[in-house]
Amino acid sequence: MRPPERMGRPLCLITGASSGIGAALARTYAARGMDVAITARRADRLEQLAAELRQEYGVAVQVAPADLADPAARPALLAALDRPVDVLVNNAGYGIGGRYARTPWEDMEALLQVMLVAVCELSRAVLPGMTERRYGRILNVASVAGLIPGQAGAPLYNATKSFVVRASQSLRQEALGTGVHVTALCPGYTWSEFHDVSGGREALRRLPGWMWLTAEHVAQNGYAAVEANRAVSIPGAQYKALAALARITPDSWMLAAAHRLRLRVRQV
Repeated sequence: MRPPERMGRPLCLITGASSGIGAALARTYAARGMDVAITARRADRLEQLAAELRQEYGVAVQVAPADLADPAARPALLAALDRPVDVLVNNAGYGIGGRYARTPWEDMEALLQVMLVAVCELSRAVLPGMTERRYGRILNVASVAGLIPGQAGAPLYNATKSFVVRASQSLRQEALGTGVHVTALCPGYTWSEFHDVSGGREALRRLPGWMWLTAEHVAQNGYAAVEANRAVSIPGAQYKALAALARITPDSWMLAAAHRLRLRVRQV
């Protein structure tokens, strides 16, 4: 469904847009003629991306730096935009490596603010307007990790992504027939700066090449999925197979396999 003509050019807000999947999604939506608002903590990277999008696609770009771990940042972000959001892409996220008991609570609380609370709050803020206009898209970037059992070393990551998947499914059901689409995008390992932030880049270089996706492929998949109003989308045949296997395999087996892979990758 295309947006009503009376709306003019739609506005797409993308969180975590300074690099990786977020930047690829910004390019994907700009290439389709949407104005975009991009947010992340690194203002310089956002300005570089904005200049590229304006020159390449001729769209309007709003740059709104924000730290979504700060509860005050979410309403301030929406208030800074020049019009209501028609497409929301909740992409901001990161991982924390290390054992739960050894990780400062402040670090974990910030992660929960970004990957759970911000997703819920921003979605709740834009849904009424989307419903009233009979057009809207919410694309929540989760992970295939949310479809498989949790594992040591990242105790909150799988759990938060699982929450995002289930919440997206519920919101989609509520929005049926309103013109609003909601999709959870569940990529696997993707080439981006994500693993630099979590400190796992060197270890993950030991994974075979077939396990890696490109940010561009993930972004294109996400755009197509939310336009088709698919509840969950998993880019890559390898990860579709993994998710299907997880549905029929006992958790104990999946956990044992994940443990073996972890030992192989980290050589511990």
